Amino acid sequence: MSTPLADRIRPKNLDEIAGQRHLFSEGAVLRNIIESGNIPNLIFYGPSGTGKTTVARIIAAATNKRLHILNGTSASLSDVKDVIGEINTIAAQNGLLLYLDEIQYFNKKQQQSLLQYIENGDITLIASTTENPYFYIYSAVLSRSTVFEFKSISPEDAVPGIERAFNIMSEDNQEEYDIEEGVIPYIASVCGGDMRKAANIAELCVIGAPRAVTGEKRKITLSSVQQITQRSGMHYDRQGDEYYDMLSAFQKSMRGSDPDAAIHYLARILEAGDLISATRRLMVCACEDVGLAYPMIIPIVKSACDIAMQVGLPEARIPLADAVILVCNSPKSNSGEMAIDAAMNDVRNGLAGPVPRHLQNKHFDGEDAEVKGQFYKYPHDAPNHWLKQQYLPDIIKDKKYYIYGENKTEQAAKEYWSKIKK
Repeated sequence: MSTPLADRIRPKNLDEIAGQRHLFSEGAVLRNIIESGNIPNLIFYGPSGTGKTTVARIIAAATNKRLHILNGTSASLSDVKDVIGEINTIAAQNGLLLYLDEIQYFNKKQQQSLLQYIENGDITLIASTTENPYFYIYSAVLSRSTVFEFKSISPEDAVPGIERAFNIMSEDNQEEYDIEEGVIPYIASVCGGDMRKAANIAELCVIGAPRAVTGEKRKITLSSVQQITQRSGMHYDRQGDEYYDMLSAFQKSMRGSDPDAAIHYLARILEAGDLISATRRLMVCACEDVGLAYPMIIPIVKSACDIAMQVGLPEARIPLADAVILVCNSPKSNSGEMAIDAAMNDVRNGLAGPVPRHLQNKHFDGEDAEVKGQFYKYPHDAPNHWLKQQYLPDIIKDKKYYIYGENKTEQAAKEYWSKIKK
């Protein structure tokens, strides 16, 4: 068969769709819309291989509309004009349905060329994107469409589709397969929630399996599948939303003191080879989220990141894992970040003022100065190396930016300086 297996296992109706119960279970809004036959302009947002194109095909078949499929990576404005040219023709007597895959690659002019026709109903637009539509699709198109989010397919929901893939190949090749226990769940777990990826893995398993002895079944072993999938099918586009989602989850897991989750996300980032992002987020978290609760963590984490960058992968995983677990298990304080953010906010709002005279880097006064002299007091000349003196500009002289955190280290410092400053 020349048609790719991923296309041959496509569901023919909504009940066969893998996952997406929030969209297609009985009573779900999108299912009700599709079954009504009155299809508005739709935008499907979600990862690859989650059924967006399949649902568009099901809608086209159910409504008997003339279907055009364009891909934003290759289609041009002339392709859009060809679709527009079929409006009110015999070929499109039941209406036109344009499925525009990867709409985020269409520029503003290309997207705007559709506005008139999707607004008056000459064309029903179903667009799909793997990126956040509110960032990548122009507002005029968004305002005329309804967005539905498709989610990664869970391993459990992927199993029926993988079984169907093996059954189709068995029929096509007129041979039976002896599939070792654990093969199908393994494929479901490493496909990254992408049914297209799962189908491709299943197909490679069959192609790569040794020919069966006459009268026996062809063996599909777990070890052979593991060789095919040495790197999982996880999504990690450094220019896409999932890249930032992964890094965000990594940092928030450390902030939330969950070493298991943090190590999991670190593993995913390192498996994608992104050593720089892992070290950067780790150092930021050490400063931002542990900070003054355990100040020595900053040079410790910096050292671990330096080692990781020097030795490279795969050995870099070891110092980074140590540092991540240390950050997770350390007491947390964001008092330093809160202090600098408050100060920068005042500076941006014009609360700065001249540096007090006694702190200025000059030791003489002009003729216009009524009282001459710098009058700076040297703290080391005072008991305990501290004396009362104004350091902030007059306009904000009583401002408090730093609030001691509720942790052992900062509370000890608070107690010390409370005694000294009495």
